[in-house]
Amino acid sequence: MMNRRKFLHTLEGGLAVTSLAGLALPHVHAAGSDQIQLALVGCGGRGGGAAADAMMQSGPPKLVAMADVFEHKLAGSHNALVNKFTHQVDVPEERRFLGFDSYKQAMDCLKPGDVVILTTPPAFRWVHFKYAIEKGLNVFMEKPICVDAPTGRRMIALGEEAKKKNLKVGVGLMMRHCRGRRALREQIQRGAIGEVHTMRSYRMQGPGGSAFTDPSMRKEGMSELMFQVSRFHSFLWLSGGLFSDFYIHHIDEACWMKDAWPIKCHAVGARHYRGENIDQNFDNYQVEYIYEDGARLFFYGRTMMGMKNESSGFIHGTKGLAVASLGSHHLAKAGRIYAGQNMDRSKETWSFLKGPDEVAPSPYDMEWKDLLDAIRDDQPYNEVERGARASMVTAMGRFAAHTGQEVTWEEYQNNPHEFAPGVDKLTLESDAPLKADEHGKYPVPEPGLKRDREY
Repeated sequence: MMNRRKFLHTLEGGLAVTSLAGLALPHVHAAGSDQIQLALVGCGGRGGGAAADAMMQSGPPKLVAMADVFEHKLAGSHNALVNKFTHQVDVPEERRFLGFDSYKQAMDCLKPGDVVILTTPPAFRWVHFKYAIEKGLNVFMEKPICVDAPTGRRMIALGEEAKKKNLKVGVGLMMRHCRGRRALREQIQRGAIGEVHTMRSYRMQGPGGSAFTDPSMRKEGMSELMFQVSRFHSFLWLSGGLFSDFYIHHIDEACWMKDAWPIKCHAVGARHYRGENIDQNFDNYQVEYIYEDGARLFFYGRTMMGMKNESSGFIHGTKGLAVASLGSHHLAKAGRIYAGQNMDRSKETWSFLKGPDEVAPSPYDMEWKDLLDAIRDDQPYNEVERGARASMVTAMGRFAAHTGQEVTWEEYQNNPHEFAPGVDKLTLESDAPLKADEHGKYPVPEPGLKRDREY
């Protein structure tokens, strides 16, 4: 089964997602009616994987347009999708668009009620979402959907506009669609582990995506803007850095299980033996999120070689322990509850999986099933507000680590600093929003020295 993770390995270069730059609508796709058509905006690994997940669903949907700023990414994604979904990909040369305005051309190929997949770096999410609303299109957008507070507020306002037009909008926090985690959350909310007081989440791994960048990665003849776009995980204005892009799943999962958002946080982070690297990321982060009732979420993130790897999430209550994640975004061996605070199989009191050979449905599939069902059945479906809140809560932890300050939610949600306020006006000839110094290095956070901005 081809999901976003597996699709990464079908494209040379791995995870290189690119950046591209009314009236209430009647319900278009009633059950059993017209085939849903797709346009893909952002043809890197995540975009191709999301398109593949969509075309695995019943119907089935059909891909009719693609857009990107890098020709080789568009061509690679198109070839991989054609090979896998021969009869569902109908994207001739005239419907493959390049450039920062290519998102408009791709969406113009759809009719109201079709679906556009927005999988560029999140700096461009509000720009593309705004046009999708104008065109009357349903949307699937990858997380995070914003990287700073001003664009988060803008996304929430756009989400309200989408509701007024009866548009369905999915956000790629697919673990909320995992059937096993939903059942686990119901158990927690019913009191199966008592009162939740502590949560622990871990994302510790080697370098991934384009998070670490050195000068040798700059291709000859490539403009500064296109270089930064090609290494988007390395730059805060494009992606929120590795913190926002990689860690949002774990932070959002814990908040969902707790059924609450934190009211403040403080954090530490550091950058180690990185030689000539020029990206803006720290190598490790630890954030303590604090909830109104005094409960804590301790998040640990590390992106370094040669160390222990872990991807997991635990919820501790007064009566027991719930395991939400264990080694995978898929349910895998998680979705279990234990009496006491240890994963002791002899004290297991509940498990979503009833046998060693049972496999939970893929959350990547389920998020698309839920979105397409809502479109065909004309059910309310808009994940923008919670997607923006998850993105901003994640960014709040990043901000706390990068500034060295305790940050409240009220402070962060009203923070005025927008990394790239002119992103909607970028062209292939534009200067990059971020400038390097005379040595070719970009500003990095300086906790305690820069206390109200991240750089």
